[in-house]
Amino acid sequence: MSIPHTIQPEYDLIFAGGGTAACIAATRLAETFPERTILVLECGPTTKDKKEHIQPGMYMSHLAPGSKTTVLHVAPPSEDVGGRAVGVPIGRCVGGSSSINFMVYNRPAASDLDEWEKTFGNEGWNAEKLIPLFQKSETYELGPDMPTHGSNGPLKVSYGGGPGGSGLGVWKEFVDVGSQIEVDRPAAHEGNGFYEGSVNVFFRTPKWISSEGRRSDVAHHYLYNKNLPNLTVCDGCIVNRIVIKDGVATGVEYLFNNQVHDSAPQTILTAKARELVIVSGGTMGSPLILERSGIGRKDILQRADIPLVVDLPGVGEGYQDHILLCPLYLIDSREKTMDALFRGEPATLKAAQEQWEADGSGLMSTNGVEGGLKLRPRLNELPELGPEFMEYWDTEGFADKPDKPVLSVGPLAMGLNSSDPSLASLKAVSIATFLCYPISRGHFHISSSNPCATPDFKSGFLSSPGEVAALRWGYKKGREIARRLPSFRGSFEPAHPKYPQGSAARETETQPVPLGAPKMEYSKEDDAAIDEFLRGAVQTAWHSLGTCAMKPRDQGGVVDNKLNVYGVKNLKVADLSIAPGNVNCNTYSCAIAIGEKAAVVFAEELGGVCV
Repeated sequence: MSIPHTIQPEYDLIFAGGGTAACIAATRLAETFPERTILVLECGPTTKDKKEHIQPGMYMSHLAPGSKTTVLHVAPPSEDVGGRAVGVPIGRCVGGSSSINFMVYNRPAASDLDEWEKTFGNEGWNAEKLIPLFQKSETYELGPDMPTHGSNGPLKVSYGGGPGGSGLGVWKEFVDVGSQIEVDRPAAHEGNGFYEGSVNVFFRTPKWISSEGRRSDVAHHYLYNKNLPNLTVCDGCIVNRIVIKDGVATGVEYLFNNQVHDSAPQTILTAKARELVIVSGGTMGSPLILERSGIGRKDILQRADIPLVVDLPGVGEGYQDHILLCPLYLIDSREKTMDALFRGEPATLKAAQEQWEADGSGLMSTNGVEGGLKLRPRLNELPELGPEFMEYWDTEGFADKPDKPVLSVGPLAMGLNSSDPSLASLKAVSIATFLCYPISRGHFHISSSNPCATPDFKSGFLSSPGEVAALRWGYKKGREIARRLPSFRGSFEPAHPKYPQGSAARETETQPVPLGAPKMEYSKEDDAAIDEFLRGAVQTAWHSLGTCAMKPRDQGGVVDNKLNVYGVKNLKVADLSIAPGNVNCNTYSCAIAIGEKAAVVFAEELGGVCV
């Protein structure tokens, strides 16, 4: 047996987890306090200089069976999702999901951020304070002088495709067609400006990809590109629990992950922290670390035979995700998509690699997520959605927050998640739709004191009828755009509702209909067929958050606005699990902002100013 890392017995700060927020905060603090030693323990493998974490087009490889960079959590079957067991894969590697995600650049509404302060009492967590941190992290290569965007940050943003382009054109069809058939929803250059002007406009989707065709992950752009002798990052280290003595976090217990280091000993080791322990295991990691440490709901800890240290019922509760639907549409065989690349077809893979190596262009330099619409019903459209939706609309307070969309809609140049063999000889696109503010809630808890045991996971997907009504409306909107795209060649029937015989909603077209063609009409039976289809087809958007919420303890909170875990000194949480309310974006952007904010908060407490 061999020891994979030399880990000192004591550090000033220890991060339990090495994902997006941890890499940012640890690096910022190491630069601010060169005299302090910092340890980051990441469960998964290193990502340094590996093509699968640098080339954007390789991202689907991380979802392949046997991947060591993700871990799949599966919820029990639920009738809310057609009796299926929904799975959620999460990043497990240095850099976390920033190293493996879809790289979609999509930012929240200002009111999302303001609610973190106004609704949940977190002073300093508002749009005015947080937007500069979004800017600090990025170089927006599409126009660095644009309001709310950054011009000198470590992460670059472009349309992808590298200097020679990607060859994917579905975004232009989507924007052109959608902006013509949707009343008062024009084409726009900007769909990520935080405010009302970014809602109900069609736009080309920016990406966390540089103009040179490289992924903008935090590991390579915050961490690996710097020589910080006071910062130690160790991969393949599972944090078992936080060591707590007399109400103070004093260190962590860890062991080596034999899936990463197969010859490492499996003994429990300890590292002490002189000043702070920061739990940063993500939405599906941080609550488990806290519960194994004796922090959580009493009955859950008792079932796992773990002594109670702090009775904190909010740990692991409030799980949320953006619920995603991806119906498929066939397109002209001459159009370019990502499917052949994702299937690993030798000729396509070889050509894409060679083009990327030559100039950073082509399919390997993009993600296939091409256009967007943050969709919010106009007042005259609300009756279309029905009374169940209106209850949801009122519960979420949409009427007074015009910067909040209900759905995010956009084309994917791929037949996402379809294993149907017939698609290998066809070309298809997905019109992806996800619900921005689900009111369904789930949970994520330990089932055992063993850190490798299967967790107790409930997704909560579609437990609210209002969510189904919203997605039904979004499906119809996407369908009307799809059937007018110049490249449209019909619906891929297995990935659509099974309408009743004789229904006017049954589609037989194999060519696009005119822009001015009448829109589909749906009966109650048709709507029921759509609802059944939705429940059987929705999936994760890989946007999990909320299981260690930053809100008052008596409201189910786990941390305060300084990210302190209630009831324990020198223990903090910094990752998407702290989000007290949902956000309408692909959550990578918020994880970045949380990492930057955490660095500011911790630096102030340590007597400095974050660089």
